[in-house]
Amino acid sequence: MQFRDLQKQYEALSGRMSAALLRTASEARYISGPEVKELEDRLAAYVGRKHCISCANGTDALLLCLMAWGVGPGDAVFVPDFTFFATGEVVAAVGATPVFYDVCPDTFNADAASLEQAVRAVVEEGALTPRVVADVDLFGLPADHDAVAAVAEKYGMRLLEDAAQGFGGSCRGRRNGVFGDASATSFFPSKPLGCYGDGGAIFLDDDETAAYIRSLCVHGKGSFKYDNVRIGLNSRLDTIQAAVLLVKMDAFEEYELEAVNRAAQWYHQALEGVPVIRPVVPEGCESSWAQYTLRLKDRKERDRVQIMLKTRGIPTVVYYPKPMHRQTAFEGNRIYVPCPVTDQLCDTVLSLPMHPYLDQETVQAVAAALGDALA
Repeated sequence: MQFRDLQKQYEALSGRMSAALLRTASEARYISGPEVKELEDRLAAYVGRKHCISCANGTDALLLCLMAWGVGPGDAVFVPDFTFFATGEVVAAVGATPVFYDVCPDTFNADAASLEQAVRAVVEEGALTPRVVADVDLFGLPADHDAVAAVAEKYGMRLLEDAAQGFGGSCRGRRNGVFGDASATSFFPSKPLGCYGDGGAIFLDDDETAAYIRSLCVHGKGSFKYDNVRIGLNSRLDTIQAAVLLVKMDAFEEYELEAVNRAAQWYHQALEGVPVIRPVVPEGCESSWAQYTLRLKDRKERDRVQIMLKTRGIPTVVYYPKPMHRQTAFEGNRIYVPCPVTDQLCDTVLSLPMHPYLDQETVQAVAAALGDALA
């Protein structure tokens, strides 16, 4: 059993994928080939943004937004405490200070009340300037962007949507990637829409910022290749990865998003009566289910269950075992607000196998094994 079965996905797409890869190789336009522009246009239309700018990976996508906004030393960027390291890493990379705030226990996403508490603490201290709020569409589920945006607007900050795990999710008819001043996603292979390596994209509507980010992606390019007008990065999506993503996007729209939501419903049903806390999707929202993440009683029970499932051949993963504010890289950063929910989640979450190619029999087998382990 695979945690996220990319081999099964390849088998389903192998004919179309082989043709796309061979065509890209024969055209020999390995950097900035036509597939890149085709993919960007398609993704922008799907998400509902004016611009999509592809780049080398999801971390660069976040970083490029902060660079374009001039975020740097003396600035505070507010980051959920329960998320992947990259969301805070890029803040430190531009010389700014990540300030961590707590998340909601049911959705695992941004807690706007904790965010505002953190902003007030920073303002009262007076050492940092609040500049940006990052919120995360964790595990595929949209954050409460309206509540977070209200806090950002109140304190004159930009909102950066980290949709690295959230491509395809939606809330009240709006897809992940459309929220905030800009959003960033990742095409890491295990993401809802993944390529065969690293890749990422930025979505936004502002023409001037989009042009600036496109320059940053290619060494701060000006009017031509060897006219470098600013310090940038080498952060482009390879043509062959764009070709892969175009094939995968077909499958994603045709059936994968629907299939992964069907698998989630199978899990919901199969886990009824099992003493775990199942993931919650608020009314009006749809997740793209990058992960199917449960909560157990405590770390001891979680670790014991994980070992028992492994002996049955069932892979599981803990996302995430350590809060951001406890990462060694952020040692010495001031803790402005407590994050008790994050502390609890790090001790209790467990993600089960999840992907669009799961069948109901496998889901039921996982649920049964989980029930046995807890018994």
